[in-house]
Amino acid sequence: MILWSIFGNTIRGIKDVDTNGALQLINHKNAFILDVRQPDEYKGGHIINAQLIPRGDLQTRIGELAKYKSKPVVVVCQSGNRSGSACATLAKQGFTEVYNLAGGMTAWQKASLPTRK
Repeated sequence: MILWSIFGNTIRGIKDVDTNGALQLINHKNAFILDVRQPDEYKGGHIINAQLIPRGDLQTRIGELAKYKSKPVVVVCQSGNRSGSACATLAKQGFTEVYNLAGGMTAWQKASLPTRK
């Protein structure tokens, strides 16, 4: 179980990215930011320009993201768990550049990076 938590995303083809890597993707590759938390979590503070689609709604709303299939997508939740699962869903649907923000919003805020309410 411990090994799966460490290597599971790699085995599923999901790339974890830290806050610095996410910033590089956002600033230099115009990455799309997908927030998969619940609306109340999102309202409490989110990454600037992030689009909210709660993890539970992703499968039914995935069509809204079709234009990002071949572009970098950084997926974020509070800690990195729900976003990892969302990354797997996107990868199965043919998204080619999916990145899980390791540590989620907790890591983003700990790094004192900007958020919007």
